[in-house]
Amino acid sequence: MRRGVPRRHVSLHCDEPMTKACPFPSSETSNASGPNSWLYLLERFDVGVVHLDAALHVIGMNDYARRSLPVGEKLPFGKIVTDFHPEAAKPKVKFLLGQAECPVNNAPPMAMMINIPERVLLIKVSKIGDVQGATTGYTLVFYDITEVVSKEGSSDSKQKSMETGEKRQLRKIPTIKQNRVMLVDVSGVSFIRSEGHYTWVHTAQGGQFCNITIGDLESRLDPQLFLRVHRSYIVNLAQVDEIVRDDGRMSLRMMGSTPVEIPVSRASAPKVLDQLGLGDAATLKN
Repeated sequence: MRRGVPRRHVSLHCDEPMTKACPFPSSETSNASGPNSWLYLLERFDVGVVHLDAALHVIGMNDYARRSLPVGEKLPFGKIVTDFHPEAAKPKVKFLLGQAECPVNNAPPMAMMINIPERVLLIKVSKIGDVQGATTGYTLVFYDITEVVSKEGSSDSKQKSMETGEKRQLRKIPTIKQNRVMLVDVSGVSFIRSEGHYTWVHTAQGGQFCNITIGDLESRLDPQLFLRVHRSYIVNLAQVDEIVRDDGRMSLRMMGSTPVEIPVSRASAPKVLDQLGLGDAATLKN
């Protein structure tokens, strides 16, 4: 079984000057004006802006936000901002707003997946204050980074995705580390562990926090390579080193200097064996 490709980080720092905010490694940015350069991509990003009052009511948004967000039928103006978010996104929006009130210099960015159809938005919220520093409202700013983190498709496949709601597969997973968004190459992911509405993406370098649910990630990863083996775990089958059987229970030992065992549910065991090319589950019975 082939080993996974080592992780390659891409850093999007939302709080540094633009000249330091480089979303691609230096090997890809030698040509500052090329189609893969950080400046070229930054120039392509439209910025969505939503203004909230102190009670979190929507009081305004720019044209790009109107076009990008599903607000046409929601009539969000004058309503609480969370009223027009899907249930799965509401805890994240509340977390963002709560972080904006924290006594720190910069609140962490959030990566959220919303159904318009499935897009990946990089979102930050800033508190707005009056001359005395009292909170008068909030500004929510977002970038649509779907093209950066998703696999590219033909114009026909993109149109089909728009018409059917089919989800584009991820090639990078946005994770959060020390106020930065780190884009982790999917091929370097060993396994993903669920933690409530959020997940931890594990590579050879350890785990990193991700704002996207395990269900959303499962639906956006290659099903031939990534498999949901348990309600709390997705594994990269290319990085499975050993199958462990103990008292009728199965677990997968992943590759790495510190092997980790991932539990496999009874319902998932036959599919795991089949996708690993081991056929009938009976072949591994004690």
